Order: sequence, then C-alpha cells, then structure tokens
Amino acid sequence: MDKKRWHLLISGRVQGVYYRASTEKRAAELGLTGYARNLPSGQVEVVAEGSEGQLHQLHEWCKGGPPDARVDAIEITEQPPSGAFTDFSVR
Repeated sequence: MDKKRWHLLISGRVQGVYYRASTEKRAAELGLTGYARNLPSGQVEVVAEGSEGQLHQLHEWCKGGPPDARVDAIEITEQPPSGAFTDFSVR
C-alpha cells in the first residue's frame, strides 16, 4: 500500500455536533490513522494517513459529517506521510 497523508480543514457548523468523535469512528472503520481536533477558528482539523482510496472515502464522509453538522467547505492539503500514528484519535 502506498501510504498518503491528507490534512483537512473543515468549515461550517462542525464544533459541538460530535464531528470529531464521528470522524474518529469513521476513520477507524476505514483503517486510517491520525487525529481530529477543534481549532480556535471554529474549524475542525483532520490529519489522516492511509491509502488514497481510504482517504477519498473519509473525505466523502467529511462532506456530510454527523447529522447535526453543516459542512460549508473542506480544504485538503497532501503532506508527506510520517507514520507517527498507531490509531485515529480525537485531540
């Protein structure tokens, strides 16, 4: 597997609606490693490592998020994979 790392910044109503916890669950189901955390800007930051296919599936899920979320935009930046993560967590 050719591992990749994506950095996602999700904007909208994504804090206080279980976005991070739901992302953690979906990422774990997909076999990704990394983390999700709230930013002071009101965005959620997601850093995920895995195959390109797994990352695309997570991105598709992030477009909708959990039921109470409203996603207005997602910025994606590809970064070199670090291999530093053993699982996917909420920070």
